[in-house]
Amino acid sequence: MTTTPDARPRGTRLPRMARRRQLLGAAQEVFVAQGYHAAAMDEIAERAGVSKPVLYQHFPGKLELYLALLDEHAEGLVSTVRDALASTTDNKLRVHASMQAFFDFVSGDGEAYRLVFESDLRNVAQVRARVERANHKCAEMIAKVIQEDTQAPVDEAYLLGMGLVGMAEVSARYWLSQQKSIPKETAENVIARLAWRGISGFPRTP
Repeated sequence: MTTTPDARPRGTRLPRMARRRQLLGAAQEVFVAQGYHAAAMDEIAERAGVSKPVLYQHFPGKLELYLALLDEHAEGLVSTVRDALASTTDNKLRVHASMQAFFDFVSGDGEAYRLVFESDLRNVAQVRARVERANHKCAEMIAKVIQEDTQAPVDEAYLLGMGLVGMAEVSARYWLSQQKSIPKETAENVIARLAWRGISGFPRTP
């Protein structure tokens, strides 16, 4: 096999967790560039600078490797939204921070958002379940704030949370697909204003 230009040199022994991190980094580059189906374990091993048996010591197959990456980045999105909600008690600022969290995620290094939002494995139950779980976690966190501060019933609050998540995701991905023709801060402000004008119309609990 021809060595890729970005392949790491072989022969360096690393602690297990450091090696796992290295393998995940190489796998992300290959999966993002080629998609799951076109990616090959040979190429991932080569890019990481390890033998294929070493790769299989850590991940028994390509799907397990992909799921490990998906788990990491899906949880990263959830954590970013959680931090956004906890960053202030001002609800207008919370809405802005939540929208910003999605823009930050899609514009992050390595295009990891593709693994979560644009996977060519969305029809695989294990992948779909993980993506849906991340979206539900984000919606639940937002719904909890809505329910605490308004008179909205639980089901309505959750629907509103999911609506805000969908708005943030689709808007952020569209913004990125347009080669960031609008400055990121401007795009965040536009979507945050739209979201706030809607959600602020619900009466607050006395």
